[in-house]
Amino acid sequence: MAVKQKILIVDDDNNIAELISLYLTKECFDTKIVNDGEEALTAFEQYNPNLILLDLMLPGIDGYQVCREVRAKANVPIIMLSAKGEIFDKVLGLELGADDYMMKPFDSKELVARVKAVLRRYQPVKAEEVSPDLKCVKYPDLIINLSNYSVLYNGSQVDMPPKELELLYFLASSPNQVFTREQLLDHIWGYEYIGDTRTVDVHVKRLREKVRDHSKWRISTVWGIGYKFEVKE
Repeated sequence: MAVKQKILIVDDDNNIAELISLYLTKECFDTKIVNDGEEALTAFEQYNPNLILLDLMLPGIDGYQVCREVRAKANVPIIMLSAKGEIFDKVLGLELGADDYMMKPFDSKELVARVKAVLRRYQPVKAEEVSPDLKCVKYPDLIINLSNYSVLYNGSQVDMPPKELELLYFLASSPNQVFTREQLLDHIWGYEYIGDTRTVDVHVKRLREKVRDHSKWRISTVWGIGYKFEVKE
């Protein structure tokens, strides 16, 4: 019997939380509801969720701080939920390490679809299902393996959320080719994501912090257009 994936729902509006739980339970997820930031951090440690649905406006510790503290300990996927639709709030959430951001009120089918999409990106690939070199690009001091979602940089493993890794792999798979922000947004986030091109900038910024420019390659900004993975001969 398959083990149910666990979703931690963090929302101070218990009616909304119960409704979300109902949607997800129908899709065979196991859910746990908490109503404030302190409870969320305790439940994160004890419940060990596969994904967190995190409201931003919480009593006491807000959703941003919860996200910071969770990210400092683990790479569990986080989808932020908020009635605040300003670009600043979305960008801040993504900069703190959220994998997605949904505006309230939201459609139940879209919420379930996004939960499933984010979880799919975090699923480990079984070794017998793929060959070791499938979906793997290599450069001096850098190996990006999309088959098992790993990045080896200067001989050390680099932890990064799936979207960052997918973006790095996509750019590195087409060296010296320029992609617009719109192309990257469409390819990496796809139809299921309703966002703006600042999302791409945030993820590139985080990639550059983890994978520094190399003498042979770098993530290069093409001003007024987008980005490319620049490879030097």
